Amino acid sequence: MVGMGINLQKEINKNVQLQVCNKKQLSSAKKDLIQIINSVQYAVCQDFTFLFYFVGSVERNMVTYDIKSNKGFDFDVDIHIDDECEFSAKEIRTKLRLALNKVAPHFGYDNTEDSTRVLTIKVKDKQNSRILYSCDFAIVNDYIDDAGSERQEYIHFNKKQNKYYWQEQSQGFYLLDEKEEWIKDCGYWENVRDLYLDKKNHNNDPHKHSRSIYAETIDEICQKCGYYD
Repeated sequence: MVGMGINLQKEINKNVQLQVCNKKQLSSAKKDLIQIINSVQYAVCQDFTFLFYFVGSVERNMVTYDIKSNKGFDFDVDIHIDDECEFSAKEIRTKLRLALNKVAPHFGYDNTEDSTRVLTIKVKDKQNSRILYSCDFAIVNDYIDDAGSERQEYIHFNKKQNKYYWQEQSQGFYLLDEKEEWIKDCGYWENVRDLYLDKKNHNNDPHKHSRSIYAETIDEICQKCGYYD
């Protein structure tokens, strides 16, 4: 196992442009986001209710910023829709997007961007053409399948067909907490931080968000270090 960790470390490119933000950089922005989300909860409460959780890199103190580009740091939030909601996937996502558009600009954010997996709001320094920071919202539903397993689906936007529908999360998004504990117990957590930064640094897909890169990182470390053996 030790040799595996050494070999894995050699595979990771150390010349990253990204750095992990410190807590002071994040606290003010996170406080604003909580106020925004609370306002959105109030705005849609006559239609449905939801809980929210900060997930991925922000939960693990690995929020990054690129010191050589115009992209700032980002947050990931899961919006968990209540089980009693009777609205369609399109209606839910549209109501949340419109509510964000009413609230977020008061905190310096632009109008919401609607991408495949998430709704995104950004604070921009327009004079210098820079994104200061942003937040991606995934709208999710947790359920138990016929086999008794915990599952999750999210609202997917198919841009080509202009359709919204619930889609099952990919396998890499499951059991993240369990996989993280296994990685920490085996002493590979520094590998996670390094590989995550490396993947973000070399990500050329503007549609791939931090939450997906983080899940890929955890899955890749698990594969290389024997979690699935």
